[in-house]
Amino acid sequence: MFYLQPFIAAFTGWFTTWIAIFMLFHPREPKRFFGITVQGVFPKRQKVFAAKLGAVVANELLHFNDIMQHITDPDQLSGLKPAIETHVENFLQIKLKEKLPVISMFVGEGTLQKIKEGLMEEIDLLLPEIIGKYANNLSEKIDIERMVTEKVSNFSSDKLEEILAAVMSKEFRFVELIGGVLGFVIGLIQMGLSFL
Repeated sequence: MFYLQPFIAAFTGWFTTWIAIFMLFHPREPKRFFGITVQGVFPKRQKVFAAKLGAVVANELLHFNDIMQHITDPDQLSGLKPAIETHVENFLQIKLKEKLPVISMFVGEGTLQKIKEGLMEEIDLLLPEIIGKYANNLSEKIDIERMVTEKVSNFSSDKLEEILAAVMSKEFRFVELIGGVLGFVIGLIQMGLSFL
């Protein structure tokens, strides 16, 4: 039994570490034990965690200025041009003739092509301005910090545990292993001291 001391200490180290990790998430609802209220760290601090995460996302990770730069980037806008051009072509060739048949009798293909080119030039000038204004309006209407805070606050405790466990499961196992190893080392030291 004496030589089992390091193994018992290793098990104790692993088990206490496992309990500590378990208590990050459990109990989900406050429970009273011997006059002391106990609740898992994350369920208890979920609102604070949500507020901090919302602030970090809004202030450090996701700025509307960055989003605006991406959506008004000429390369991004050039990706829209084929769809716009197809729509303008469809309007001039089909819808214009349906809506204004008299005009279409006097307007030839060459004129329609010039109208299309003129429209596309105007659209090239207007598109960055329109999208920039749209992004500005969005930035005034959308509060990223509030959105993230509300979403994380409204997560169920199960969902929050699932997300954090998915991200940190390897780290949790490593911490448990370290607890076991430290317990084993402490058991060896105790065993060595008992020989003195």
